[in-house]
Amino acid sequence: MDRARRWIKGALAVTAAAALGVTALATTAQAADINVAKNAGFESDLSNWTCSAGTSSVVGSPVHGGAKALKGTPTAQDTAQCSQAVAVKPNSTYTLSSWVQGSYVYLGASGTGTTDVSTWTPGSSGWQQLSTTFTTGANTTSVTVYTHGWYGQSAYYADDVSVLGPDGGGGGDPVVIPAVPAGLAAGTATSSSVDLSWNPVSGATGYNVYRDGSKVASVSGASATVTGLAAATSYSFQVSATNSAGESAKSAAVTARTATSGGGGGGTVPKHAVTGYWQNFNNGATVQKLRDVPSQYDIIAVSFADATSTPGQISFTLDPAVGYASAADFKADIAAKQAAGKSVILSVGGEKGSVSVNSDASATAFADSAYSLMQQYGFDGIDIDLENGLNSTYMSKALHQLSAKAGAKLVLTMAPQTIDMQSTSGEYFKTALNVKDILTVVNMQYYNSGSMLGCDGKVYSQGSVDFLTALACIQLEGGLDPSQVGLGVPASTRGAGSGYVDPSVVNNALDCLTRGTGCGSFKPARTYPGLRGAMTWSTNWDATAGNAWSNSVGPKVHSLP
Repeated sequence: MDRARRWIKGALAVTAAAALGVTALATTAQAADINVAKNAGFESDLSNWTCSAGTSSVVGSPVHGGAKALKGTPTAQDTAQCSQAVAVKPNSTYTLSSWVQGSYVYLGASGTGTTDVSTWTPGSSGWQQLSTTFTTGANTTSVTVYTHGWYGQSAYYADDVSVLGPDGGGGGDPVVIPAVPAGLAAGTATSSSVDLSWNPVSGATGYNVYRDGSKVASVSGASATVTGLAAATSYSFQVSATNSAGESAKSAAVTARTATSGGGGGGTVPKHAVTGYWQNFNNGATVQKLRDVPSQYDIIAVSFADATSTPGQISFTLDPAVGYASAADFKADIAAKQAAGKSVILSVGGEKGSVSVNSDASATAFADSAYSLMQQYGFDGIDIDLENGLNSTYMSKALHQLSAKAGAKLVLTMAPQTIDMQSTSGEYFKTALNVKDILTVVNMQYYNSGSMLGCDGKVYSQGSVDFLTALACIQLEGGLDPSQVGLGVPASTRGAGSGYVDPSVVNNALDCLTRGTGCGSFKPARTYPGLRGAMTWSTNWDATAGNAWSNSVGPKVHSLP
């Protein structure tokens, strides 16, 4: 028979056998059943297995369980088959299974005394389990089980073979697949993580954790924290136990819901906070040291980081114009503010900022350099104030990489322009939603804008309470948590080209959004008592105006419900 005809006939046969195997998955093994295959996880290399010469070996990676797995490399004339004769009991049913990976992997049994079976997969880049069943004949005491690839195809891998059924007299491996873990329970849930624990399983050397059916972690102990979750979302978790003999079935599922507060980041930021930008330059506003910034400010954004010749990478240079005698003096001021419960972050961008994050390499460069500056100066986090555009895909990657380095106390703020937050399809808005699990607050700049649409579809002019509330509504109803929304305004008429409003207007907008009072013609359909607060450009311009802005808006923010 030529190879093409063998391929077609074999494919039809194994497809039919696979259909039988799906039904057999529902079969429950009896208490006396054991895995009658020997060296089922290939931990003793190829012992007990008979393999085609020169085509099979044992490797340390990839493995499904234990430390080793089978690798078969087919040739144009050989399928790289490995087989084993197992002792079986006559007139008995066995479940044959194996975890496999690679192109065209087959699993089967011959010499059953009834109908020989096989199943296959066209291939996958990750581990998947093949399974089928067979019944032995009245006089059958030995069956050959096998796995192989296909002629001329790439290498395949197999691990944790199981022939589960009555002991045929040969016994099983000294190490048996561990029992299914019991007692799975969910513990503390944040907006981006869930703690899990379960009862230890005798004989297990590790555990696999599954989220909604997909493996997300492998751990050695009977607990794990699953991270990278979305806020206010329910997930189903299961665990399995592993050792060199293989992997148990998955445990009963437990459902856990992440916290509703969208701010995964936040450090010591209070529920309602005032953000102020501190100028690392002299542009005519009052020159300050950080120690001079009033206590009403909860987050102080040092402006600005600098771009380097490496795409995505940022640096920071203390401007001599601000009066610090040394970097150590500056760092001491940061530490003093933090000791007073404040957060000091580094702002990236500004009107002239040119940091570009538009590739995996530049995303990594951004995260690495930002974290390095946090460690060098003691910054609590990063502010994204890129006014010349950003790429939501790669900036989101960069910020999640930074979060993984900095941990849960990272303070992450953003200061987009009004045009950037008109629609959830905009790159800035998409970035905010992508990093919602680690985002502290978005303080949109309600100035230097011109007229914009509110969430009711009407046009509002800057410089009014309606402009603040109707545009904030877009973010509040567009997917951000109220704790992630703040109102960004100039501290004085000199702080922006246009859009200045008296502090009393800011306070009315805060009352309107959180209490439903003080509104103009626009009144939101509901209130948002969790609104984070307000931001100003800048603490320096505020000082130039006698700190009128922070003395008025600060107490209002801190008294919000």
